[in-house]
Amino acid sequence: MTAAVFFGCTFIAFGPAISLFLFTIARDPLRVIFLIAGAFFWLVSLLLSSLVWFITVQISNKDSASQQKGLLIFGVVLSVLLQETFRFGYYKLLKKANEGLLALSQEETMPISIRQLAYVSGLGFGFMSGAFSVVNILADSVGPGTVGIHGDSQHYFLSSAFMTMAIILLHMFWGVVFFDACEKQRWLSLAVVVASHLLVSCLTFQNPQYVGSLVPTYVVMFLMGVWAFCCAGGSLRNLKLCLTCKDKDFLLANHRAR
Repeated sequence: MTAAVFFGCTFIAFGPAISLFLFTIARDPLRVIFLIAGAFFWLVSLLLSSLVWFITVQISNKDSASQQKGLLIFGVVLSVLLQETFRFGYYKLLKKANEGLLALSQEETMPISIRQLAYVSGLGFGFMSGAFSVVNILADSVGPGTVGIHGDSQHYFLSSAFMTMAIILLHMFWGVVFFDACEKQRWLSLAVVVASHLLVSCLTFQNPQYVGSLVPTYVVMFLMGVWAFCCAGGSLRNLKLCLTCKDKDFLLANHRAR
């Protein structure tokens, strides 16, 4: 039973992201490089936020429950702000890198468009975020022990897997919207991305009331997905053509570089 829980939760958490990677990124070495770089940037942001949080915990009063809870909230907010700061720094770096690739290329267009970079980097952020969110939980799922034996929720592993899947996809959507907002200098859109990221992260404080965290998170994910679809140039027409397999140039597959 523990093996079934482990593999089931792993496929729920990472299945959609791995599918996207295999079908849209794995065949292009340049996209793979940018995805790994995006994952590295997220990792550095986590390292910095963890360092700050560790220092503040050490100098705080460990016997004060309210102070420790406040530090936990501070750590979450700081982590989100650092992640979005590093996303912006990665955007700036990718712009410079793309200009360099264009200068070296004999073609008149960039080898990879900003929209593709947004998608790839967002998925890189999501992969690393998801791995750190759920890897310890998956390790515990193989046993020994029984979930809920002391009256706790039996849906802990399943809920964690679905939350991880949502976070990974949200990072992808946030990346697309964030890069589009930077390109068009829509600072309100940037603020919405940061605010929605803060909202989803703070919703996890509702656990173990999983309905209170999962349902709003999936609502945010759906809305951000629609927004990202529109930012990527999507419309009802090409969505219909894609679903009916009549559009070979749909969005990312053969999107011309800007």
